[in-house]
Amino acid sequence: MLRNISYLLAITVLMFCVAAALPEDPNKPQWKPLFNGKDIKDWNVKIHHHDYNVNFGNTFRVEDGLIKVRYDQYDDFNDQFGHLYYKTPFSYYHLKLEYRFVGKLQKGAPDYTLLNSGVMFHSQDPKTMPKEQDWPISIEMQFLAGLGDGKPRPTGNMCSPGTHVVYQGKIAATHCINSISKTYEGDQWVKAELIVLGDSLITHIINGDTVLKYSKPQIGGDIANRYDPKIKIDGKMLKSGFIALQSEGQPIDFKNIEIKDLTPNKK
Repeated sequence: MLRNISYLLAITVLMFCVAAALPEDPNKPQWKPLFNGKDIKDWNVKIHHHDYNVNFGNTFRVEDGLIKVRYDQYDDFNDQFGHLYYKTPFSYYHLKLEYRFVGKLQKGAPDYTLLNSGVMFHSQDPKTMPKEQDWPISIEMQFLAGLGDGKPRPTGNMCSPGTHVVYQGKIAATHCINSISKTYEGDQWVKAELIVLGDSLITHIINGDTVLKYSKPQIGGDIANRYDPKIKIDGKMLKSGFIALQSEGQPIDFKNIEIKDLTPNKK
């Protein structure tokens, strides 16, 4: 009996070693870093009240290997909602990153932005945004932290500036949909993942747990203001778009931003 067990163990170890030695399938999707830990040369900025690629107040900066969102060169926040866009759009992909909230809400920022940020996706090209457009037409994976009051405040929610999604079989009636995530207090790092399948299924994952699913992202609704009307074609399905990190008054750090291309039948 012991001899048989030893034989089976040896075979298992051998199979594992052979599998480990095989070359990796070049067609298998691989993780690719979007942030190199050194600079944001592959990213572009659009901040409300400012022209494209004006990084007002050094809002988005790289320090200690992190993308940091800061407001120490601001006075009043003055609705200067900002977004940092990766240079190319994506359609089918798996995105992952880590975030943590730090510091205090900037003076003049809306109360709802306290411990509130997010990542936008399927966004319009920031080059198409007028100077006074406040929010990109996009879908948002919203990040929230607990307020220390013992009340639940889930993260990994969905918000929809200038867009709609289908949730539980019908167009969502509200601008934001809460996830079923836990509440994360303080300045701890939280792992967020987003699986986007074109204009089909979208999945939000927080610290390894699936917390929200919805589908059929499309242009529609309000919230985004002073956009170019040629861009906002209500009912148009969103098959692809840009990914952007958000600044809306709350300091936050981002790291380990990676993407895996899930394009069907990609050669």
